[in-house]
Amino acid sequence: VQLQASGGGLVQPGDSLRLSCAASGGTFEHYAMGWFRQAPGKEREGVSYITAKGGLTDYTDAVKGRFTISRDNAKNMVYLQMNSLQPEDTAVYFCAADFRIFGISKSEGEYDYWGQGTQVTVSS
Repeated sequence: VQLQASGGGLVQPGDSLRLSCAASGGTFEHYAMGWFRQAPGKEREGVSYITAKGGLTDYTDAVKGRFTISRDNAKNMVYLQMNSLQPEDTAVYFCAADFRIFGISKSEGEYDYWGQGTQVTVSS
C-alpha cells in the first residue's frame, strides 16, 4: 500500500485546513487509518483514527471538537478536516494504514504503511 498525504500549508491561528491521504496498491477497506503528527523536537503522536469501514473514529484530546477524520472507500481516500488551528498544531502530519478490518489501534507499531508527511504550520 502506498500512501500520499497532501493539503498542508501555512495558515493563521483560527484558520482551517483539510488534509487528504490517497491510498493505492491494496484493498483500502481492509485497513484502519490514522493520522499522526510530529512537531519539531517532539516525538510523533497519534491525532485521529478511523476504522476500516468508517463507522468508528477517535481523537487525541488536544484535537477533539476541532478535527474530524473521514474516509471515502470508493475513492481510497482518508481526510482530516482541521478547524480552529492553533500554533501548537504545527507539525508534519502523516497518514498511516493498519491492516485491521475491525477496531482501531492507537499504537504506531501496529501501522503497516506510512505516507511521506505534509507540513502544517500555524503562525500569525
